[in-house]
Amino acid sequence: MANELIVIVEDNEQNQKLARDVLQVKGYRVLVAETAELGIPMALNDKPDLVLMDIHLPGMNGMEALARLRADAATKAIPVLAFTASVMPQDRREITSAGFDGFLSKPINLKEFLNTLAARLTGGKA
Repeated sequence: MANELIVIVEDNEQNQKLARDVLQVKGYRVLVAETAELGIPMALNDKPDLVLMDIHLPGMNGMEALARLRADAATKAIPVLAFTASVMPQDRREITSAGFDGFLSKPINLKEFLNTLAARLTGGKA
C-alpha cells in the first residue's frame, strides 16, 4: 500500500471528500485545504509527495498558487497536478504552460485519477 502524502487544495466539499476518500482507501495520507492561502503553508510545512490543485479557488487561484510553490526552494520540486473541471483544449494549454506537472479532470474518472497519480508519484509524467 502507498504511504505518500497528498495535499488536496479544493474548495468544493463534495470534490474534497471524493478525492480524499478514494486516496485514503488506496493507502495515501491526505491533507485538505479549502483555499490556496491555506494549501501553500500546508505544502511548506508538511512537504507532501504531491499536490492536487484546483484552478478556480476563492481568493488566490490555482495558477498563482502554483507560481508561489515554484518560487519557493522548499516546494519547487513537489509535483502539482491541476485538478479542474476546465477541460477545453485552451484550458489544458494554459494549465500546461503554467507549469503544472499534469492534469486531472473533474468529475473524477476513478481509473484515470488513480493511474495518473500513481504514474506521477513514481516519477512519470501525468
